[in-house]
Amino acid sequence: MKVHQIASKTVGIILTLVLMAGCAGMGPKTVSRDRFDYIEAISGSWKKQMLLNLVKVRYVDAPVFMEVSAIISQYEIGGNVNLEATLNSQFGNSQIVGGSATYFDRPTITYNPLTGEKFTRSLMRPIPIRAFLGLIQSQYPVDFVFRICVHTINGVSNSFGGKLMQSSAHTDFPRLIEALLRIQQAGGLGMRVRSDGDQRSVVMFFRDEGPVEIEEDINTVATILGLDKSVRDFRVLYGAYAADDKEIAVITRSMLQIIADLASYIEVPSGDVQEGRVAAGLAGKKVSGMLPLIRVHNNNDFPEDAFVAVRYRDSWFYIDDTDLESKRMFSFLMMLFSLTETGPQAGSPLVTVPTY
Repeated sequence: MKVHQIASKTVGIILTLVLMAGCAGMGPKTVSRDRFDYIEAISGSWKKQMLLNLVKVRYVDAPVFMEVSAIISQYEIGGNVNLEATLNSQFGNSQIVGGSATYFDRPTITYNPLTGEKFTRSLMRPIPIRAFLGLIQSQYPVDFVFRICVHTINGVSNSFGGKLMQSSAHTDFPRLIEALLRIQQAGGLGMRVRSDGDQRSVVMFFRDEGPVEIEEDINTVATILGLDKSVRDFRVLYGAYAADDKEIAVITRSMLQIIADLASYIEVPSGDVQEGRVAAGLAGKKVSGMLPLIRVHNNNDFPEDAFVAVRYRDSWFYIDDTDLESKRMFSFLMMLFSLTETGPQAGSPLVTVPTY
């Protein structure tokens, strides 16, 4: 009898120690794994969501954005021990010792659709002037930022690929951004905030100590925008036209306009165009002498070497992983989407997590 008791206690102690050891190390050990697994999953789904919405807009479908607002990981580990013994049977004494362990991973993921005020703030409001200039100050190439974010600057219009408002760029727009890029690369372009009493304004300026070779480019910019060539700093504001020659008026685009513009470059099946399901676009074409902003291909089969791919209307739409310019544009689009999310955050839903 003592033998059975010792066996029972021994197995129970061993299993208890194993379970305790698992519980003690489970929390800390899951932090790194969970963090990076969820980062990979969320970033991958975010890329697919953005590309899917680009394709939907290309097909005149309404974009829908769903945010992951909260992730709560719950782990549970448990176990039990079974001991059976038969004494004085005709076959002699017998013992059966058994045990089991259970492990559960129950993540709670909360999704919030982008609607109402948040939809308006994120997608329909123009990019704030300070955010727009902040991108240039952060050394994003000025031609890159202007082609994506600017609709007009002092009346000089950018091209637009959206079907309802499709238009070519002003003939001076490519010259303008090329001159600004050379000035930026030479270190001759800067931004600052100027205070005039209670008023604060954003100023774009050309450095006096800039290289001599950019003077011609500065004169080109001043001529195209109608600026005073004797002045080096200019107040930048949101608007269609400047009040005087010491001011730069910019109409920035909203995220919805940017998405509509980029969507026009998506390659679609020729059959869909012929059947009137989608309008002919700008895929692979130069616009006002400028290269396409992005290249999104389509195929009937899943693309093996894709940076991101989504299925829509029985076709796969994707960005090639070797197309660095399109990858850069797409990543910038997602960063820009985060940048436009300003203002008070919506209240988070109340989630009750069971602890038993």
